[in-house]
Amino acid sequence: MRPYRKINRNYSKPFFSNRRRGLSGIPLLIFTLAVIGATGSLLFVASLSRDVIDYAARGMLGLPRATPTLFPSQHAQRGITLYTEGKVEDALAEFEIAVAQRPNNIDYLYEFGRILIELDNFGEALKYGQDAIDAADDDARGYAIMARALMWSDPGAAIPFAVRGLELDADFAPLHAALAIAYTNIGRYSEGYQRGLLATQLDPLDAFSHRAFAIPLIYTDRRNEAIAALEQAVAINPNLTAPYFELALQYRQQDYQEMAVGIYRRVLELEPGSAKAYLRICQTYAEVGEFLTATPYCETATEIDENYADAWQWLGQMRYTRRNYEGTLEAMEKCVALGSTAVECYYMRGWSYYVLDRCPRAWDVLQEALQYTREPHIISIINDGLASVRANCPGFEDVRLPTPIPPTPIPPTPIGGI
Repeated sequence: MRPYRKINRNYSKPFFSNRRRGLSGIPLLIFTLAVIGATGSLLFVASLSRDVIDYAARGMLGLPRATPTLFPSQHAQRGITLYTEGKVEDALAEFEIAVAQRPNNIDYLYEFGRILIELDNFGEALKYGQDAIDAADDDARGYAIMARALMWSDPGAAIPFAVRGLELDADFAPLHAALAIAYTNIGRYSEGYQRGLLATQLDPLDAFSHRAFAIPLIYTDRRNEAIAALEQAVAINPNLTAPYFELALQYRQQDYQEMAVGIYRRVLELEPGSAKAYLRICQTYAEVGEFLTATPYCETATEIDENYADAWQWLGQMRYTRRNYEGTLEAMEKCVALGSTAVECYYMRGWSYYVLDRCPRAWDVLQEALQYTREPHIISIINDGLASVRANCPGFEDVRLPTPIPPTPIPPTPIGGI
């Protein structure tokens, strides 16, 4: 196995300037005017930084100085620092500026694409991944962005990008990591495992490689090893919250709810306004039947982000368990208005309408709910509601019940609900 070859990224040096820095104020202005007067060169005048001249002139005249414009490399360096500190959205903003100023720079495009993926903005990441390939089609990093952006939604399309990237750099760990997830998502678990293991060996300090390796481990029911991989990802950069959510989910699925809640509380220390963390705490308590404890966390999630459909769904479910049918309707109506297709937002509304003696609305909503599930247990609950309307509501005695839909197995969503 060849040693891992890291691609050098030097953000401390401007890419398109060898201008000496350090002169400021009157010396810089005198120097500039002297050169202009001596050479009379319009070409040199055009090459001067208007911002630097303005900065020096304002200082000489005692006027307030505007902040000098940063070089793209400085924005990139700030982006790396912010990302390491866990300020992912701020890091994205810095790289967005760097890319806008140097749209063909593969270093900036790659980091920008990586952060977009970290924020689940896969569509934008695809665009910049293609830009990276167009800018440097002999660089593996553009292909890595494309593979990572597609590995969940279209793993079959992700694989050729990763393979092409490996033809350019066979030891680039993120490409093997992307293949670990893509192969797992098409059922090639052994290959997914081998790629994930290789990624962690090639670059033991790449958090994404450890997170990717956890996926084939989860699908082959090696959950303790998956937890170890995710713990390693957390240890590499403890300020990034995404691996915490993935780790907590594995603890929940192992029935270690207290551990999971502890991890979510750690996320809230890093991001006090994380609606997602509050929702996950709500869900974790609900899993063990502690609905009273769960409810305030769901309420907080909706207060932080009133457009969070999943939080409204779970708040409605918590209210439903307490027979607060008016409150259930309020939450579930919000859930549906936000575009959710979660069946709970439909059948619980239907049952609530029935209990509140609003039979026509109950009948319509329960029938609509059948469009959103193939789960036999849920279909049975919906049909029970329709039967109750038919038996107990005036005017519905002769209404035909819908023909049951044969259940169709639905494949599991990859590590859904993190």
